[in-house]
Amino acid sequence: MAVTIASAASTKYGTHSESSSRELFGEAALKAFNDTSIGPNDLDAVYVGNFMGDLIEDQGHMGALLADHIGAREAASVRIESACASGGATIRQAILAIESGAADAVLAGGVELMSVADIEHVTDALANAADDIYENEQGLTFPGIYALMARRYMHEFDATREEMAAVSVKNHANAVDNPLAQFQKKLSVEEVVESKPIATPLTLYDACPVSDGASVAIVVSDEFAAKQSLDTSVTVLGTGQSSDAVALQDRSAITQTPAAERAAEAAYEDAGITPDDIDVAEVHDCFTIAEILALEALGFYEPGEGVRGAVKGETALDGSLPVNTSGGLLGKGHPVGVTGVGQIVELTKQLEGRHPNQVADAEVALAHNVGGSGASTTVTILGGA
Repeated sequence: MAVTIASAASTKYGTHSESSSRELFGEAALKAFNDTSIGPNDLDAVYVGNFMGDLIEDQGHMGALLADHIGAREAASVRIESACASGGATIRQAILAIESGAADAVLAGGVELMSVADIEHVTDALANAADDIYENEQGLTFPGIYALMARRYMHEFDATREEMAAVSVKNHANAVDNPLAQFQKKLSVEEVVESKPIATPLTLYDACPVSDGASVAIVVSDEFAAKQSLDTSVTVLGTGQSSDAVALQDRSAITQTPAAERAAEAAYEDAGITPDDIDVAEVHDCFTIAEILALEALGFYEPGEGVRGAVKGETALDGSLPVNTSGGLLGKGHPVGVTGVGQIVELTKQLEGRHPNQVADAEVALAHNVGGSGASTTVTILGGA
């Protein structure tokens, strides 16, 4: 059964410390409802991607709480947690529910409120996505883990700090014109390299910020869309998901992300396409090195070649494969359980021809969402009319 996107919307990402998860989720859901004739009573299910609600807000049971808040009290509801890939996993489970025939209309959303806690609390909460015994107790944080990956990549492939910094420059430039982005500030390579060190070789502008926000996508079967006379133009072509060892030390190589490779292979096969068919992509750039590794895992570049994407302008808005036209996690922000859904919102806009950084003639789009340092990955491929 074919799956289509009936509506997709986001709040602005950034600091919403005076708000709550239910208010943010409600704002995004209301925007989505206002863009379609579907209402809360039409939903068979509400799936909520959320990583840190019980750790930051002392609020679990998010599925039922938020379904009730948006007026879908009787819909089946569940919170889906897969670290920073919670949003992508939520989208995939909604798609699978429709493909299986178990549901005709599912609201797949994500919400995260991080800024209400101090940075030490947020760092500790994020560390729940790492291996507590073999990483956290040894003093590793995620900046440290990704710094190890970056250092090894630089050693193996003679990559430079300036080349990695080009990723941040590109994505922050894209964020400037995105009204939903947390940052609207252009950066230079020098500013990235010379910003505050956080874990050598990574600096402040190599890393995504602490973010709040919510995103929602209403996914429906093509039969439901026809019965409801919905005006939809974006279709799910394929999905994939895979896992890997949580601890970096347990992987065969730290300059590769095998879970992303497997998820991408499954999504390409499901869609019946190859990497060459992708016109625009949103990838999980929690750190600059993460985008580089993503480009290689997704089949866009050979190992050691992904670093050239931003340097040579190949992944720029006017490049051969525009990547993170939203600003990515670096520029748009990273409310961790939301990001995978937010990517779908951005790509839906691209395929509908209404994105602030519109890619001309975009017909096939890819979203890549990662949990931890690569232990969980989802890939979703969308097609336009």
